[in-house]
Amino acid sequence: MGQAGTTTGQWVPSDDGHRWWFDSGSVALDFAYSGALGDGWEMLHEPSDLAHWLNGRFPGVDGTVTDRDLIDAKALRAAIARLAIAASSNERAATDDVDVVNLFAATPDIPPSLPGGGRQAGRARAHTGQALSAMAREAVELFGSESLPRIRECAADDCAMVFYDDSRSNNRRWCSMQRCGNRAKVRAHRARTP
Repeated sequence: MGQAGTTTGQWVPSDDGHRWWFDSGSVALDFAYSGALGDGWEMLHEPSDLAHWLNGRFPGVDGTVTDRDLIDAKALRAAIARLAIAASSNERAATDDVDVVNLFAATPDIPPSLPGGGRQAGRARAHTGQALSAMAREAVELFGSESLPRIRECAADDCAMVFYDDSRSNNRRWCSMQRCGNRAKVRAHRARTP
């Protein structure tokens, strides 16, 4: 999922103090995992943290982030997080969260452009609000009726990570094969081995 040119996935902290790579399958869900989802970690303390996070996904963003942008971003992030939890639990989405995402999605996002041209149409660099709008529009697509069945919670008993299953066969079970998938395989092997 994700807007063309954006990458998904990020390093997230583990219970044991280490970090592990988690690809949620969606830039909007990655954004939710910058602090609103997860075990109490927060990646966005200052406007510069948001600028850094956005630049890693939207290289055309100008890097200018205000305190107000950070407040807006955290409001959008919280709404996306609650929608993800509701979707993975087959619960009804809260009207307020839908309204927040729809509000951000209604604003102009980053316009697509072909590289190699000699003329620029409009702004040369996108601003923070456009990146937030792009994520909100992805969330509209993500939480729409067609994509909803692909939003899942990790199958591990001790993990509640939510992801978008972008696999062709639509059978992803784990938040990460290297983390929970590997643990499950080790447990199954130990159970079979005398």
